[in-house]
Amino acid sequence: MATMQDIRRRIRSVKSTQQITRAMRMVAAAKLRRAQQALFAGRPYAIKMEEVLSRLGSLIDTTLHPLLAQREVKQRGFVIVTSDRGLAGGFNANIIRAGVQEMQKYEPDTVRLITVGSKGRDYFRRRDYEIVGDFVGLGDDVSFSQARLIANTITEFYLSEILDEIYLVYPQFVNTLTQRPTVTRLLPLAPPAASTAAANEIVSEYLFEPSPQEVLDNLLPHYIITLVYRALLEAKASEHGARMAAMEAATDNAEEMIRTLTVSFNRARQASITNEISEIVAGAEALK
Repeated sequence: MATMQDIRRRIRSVKSTQQITRAMRMVAAAKLRRAQQALFAGRPYAIKMEEVLSRLGSLIDTTLHPLLAQREVKQRGFVIVTSDRGLAGGFNANIIRAGVQEMQKYEPDTVRLITVGSKGRDYFRRRDYEIVGDFVGLGDDVSFSQARLIANTITEFYLSEILDEIYLVYPQFVNTLTQRPTVTRLLPLAPPAASTAAANEIVSEYLFEPSPQEVLDNLLPHYIITLVYRALLEAKASEHGARMAAMEAATDNAEEMIRTLTVSFNRARQASITNEISEIVAGAEALK
């Protein structure tokens, strides 16, 4: 049975841990607010880019640009977006599970990975997946230049035909408690479909200058960067939300442990006092 000194020592230990988890929850909450602001500021830009492509969808020929053209799929790439740090509950495990489930639909020798975040990289490296690219240390504030670097690498793999089809696996931020693992095809690009009314409306609205080829050469790579940037923003907001929820749960659990240990300490102290009183009474009786 644990002594009062052991229980007291454990209470001090749990209180120290509780202070750490409470501080981490507050830090994660502050970072989440910044990440949400960046995400909500970036979403309209991504939506507008998607709207432009949807308006052009009925006018462009998919054979005009290699990023649009379909080809025989021999190698598939999966871009897995995780975090660099843990202590975020099941955040990373859920993303990795979604990626693995998607990859299991194909032959193992036709799948290659590009990992963003050390947690995903370490997981797949230990299991001997073929990783052709990895990006770590992005920090808490995702920049457009980081998204450009990742998107350019992905595009290079596709254009050089190292990968014939590329999927993006990332967590979509819903709210603080909900992050939805999402799998979407990144390349070849499939321009969002425009409605019939919208297509008829814009037939006379767009003139390609200097040419459709040059317009696509500039627009499509930028659209890929925008998709990657939005995925990174979604992942960063999801990470901070998951960490805040995990640290809040850990703080509450520590509080419950402290209450339980305090009760145990009081019982042990009461038993010790009762035992001492019994010994005193027994000694007094022996002296009679």
